[in-house]
Amino acid sequence: MTGEPRTHLVETDWLAEHLGSPGVIVVDGSLHLPTSGRDAKAEFLAEHIPGAVFFDIDAISDKSNPLPHMLPSTVQFASQMKKLGVGDGMRVVAYDSEGLYSAARVWWMLRIMGHRDVVVLNGGLKKWKAEGRSVEDGPAAPRQQSHFTPRFNSGLVADKADVQRVLGSGAAQVIDARAAARYRGEAIEPRPGLRSGHMPGALNLPFADLVAADGTLKSATELAARFDAAGIARNRPIVTSCGSGVTACVVSLALAEIGHPDSAVYDGSWVEWGHESAGTEVVKG
Repeated sequence: MTGEPRTHLVETDWLAEHLGSPGVIVVDGSLHLPTSGRDAKAEFLAEHIPGAVFFDIDAISDKSNPLPHMLPSTVQFASQMKKLGVGDGMRVVAYDSEGLYSAARVWWMLRIMGHRDVVVLNGGLKKWKAEGRSVEDGPAAPRQQSHFTPRFNSGLVADKADVQRVLGSGAAQVIDARAAARYRGEAIEPRPGLRSGHMPGALNLPFADLVAADGTLKSATELAARFDAAGIARNRPIVTSCGSGVTACVVSLALAEIGHPDSAVYDGSWVEWGHESAGTEVVKG
């Protein structure tokens, strides 16, 4: 721990102390790239933090949209949260198996739906296990259904038209969280049908640069330095983007931790903008 106050994170020792508390629910939001050959749900069944439920990012999405894991409607989201046992007044602790990767997407989804008391487990299952803490296997234990009241915050999400507008007007900065080689167009995209490169005017800050080797988010001082080095003005509006709207949320989480909680995430991200049929401009270098 750095000793700095964390607003949107909790540490493993805090969770160990509060595990099983009636007002706390732990959700495993692990997700893997389609090319990884991994099955996040199967991995949850093999081992998870005791009492956790599985937050299936792919299932809790708009299935009518051909893009991957796009935000669902408020009605669908509320219904699925009710079935998970996530309800009003609860503290939700999100984690993933990588340390800090897709849990930030869960944090963002809950916040955009109006649930403010949601935090990310700093270091996730990776750190939890490294400390020798217990895990359990099998399906999640059934939880009592809880009422979830959605209050959609449209300021936390951007669509393609929004991104085109801010890039054209300079009204906001767009941060691309993909690896530098993908941003520059030097690497082939992991999903088929996508062009290589980046949006004209987008700035690059790979999400991995914000995460320490143990899977925890870097200190506020280190985070601020990373944003400054990338040429990002933290006092101006920001839209974050990535491959499919997952790791962009890590950048938004990092911004929230250094006092900028209202950045918008481009939900369609590169799978929408970079598609061969998108009709958008792509640059390299």
